[in-house]
Amino acid sequence: MTQVIAKRTGTQTKAFSILFVAIMGAGIVFFSGHAQSAALHDAAHDMRHATGFPCH
Repeated sequence: MTQVIAKRTGTQTKAFSILFVAIMGAGIVFFSGHAQSAALHDAAHDMRHATGFPCH
């Protein structure tokens, strides 16, 4: 009996990791910046001021 094992190369894994992190980061920025909930918006607004990011 022979086993066939699929193996991802380091380049494929690295590209997938970079893509996943980029999508997650963009999603966090998008949803926190465009939140309709007053509490979430206020928290994001305060965090932008705390990190020195100009928001208005």
